[in-house]
Amino acid sequence: MDSTSVSLLRRLHSDDREIAWERFVELYAPLIYRWTHRAGLAGHDAADCVQDILILLVDKLPDFTYDPNKSFRAWLRTITLNKCRDAFRRGGTIAHSAAPLEAQDALSPDDAQLFTDQEYRQDLCRRALQVMQAEFEPTTWQACWQQVVVGDSAAQVAERLGITKNSAYLAKSRVLRRLREELDGLTD
Repeated sequence: MDSTSVSLLRRLHSDDREIAWERFVELYAPLIYRWTHRAGLAGHDAADCVQDILILLVDKLPDFTYDPNKSFRAWLRTITLNKCRDAFRRGGTIAHSAAPLEAQDALSPDDAQLFTDQEYRQDLCRRALQVMQAEFEPTTWQACWQQVVVGDSAAQVAERLGITKNSAYLAKSRVLRRLREELDGLTD
């Protein structure tokens, strides 16, 4: 995996675009699926919609230029909502717990319930951490996880893992730096 500070979106323009695309799918497919389901599509129709979105993104992302003044999430949200509308027009199955999006509703500010910033960031960070776990030694990973997620102090983690307190701090720093690199430009 490319561990430079170049964001995933930028790596889609590089020679390693296949690896970047695989990472993008690992991070975003589950989130997009949840969005399509929450928008009202059921089971196979939601999965088919995710595939349609990913096919469109294969075409669009290599030419996509990240603009820090705009939101990648909003762009992806718009694509998702449009593909959901297309699925409903084709007779997509409605999830039991949802009603199909109306065209005017799909563009309203009330969609914050469908695609909240907090949910987006939490899900993206969770997926990135799951995907990235294999990039680190188990002790390094655990040292970070226990400090950040569990909330243990560096001293507690060091004692539990048999490492120095400084090593615990460094492990946390390395994993979080890598997470920031992985998500550069994606959480805006």
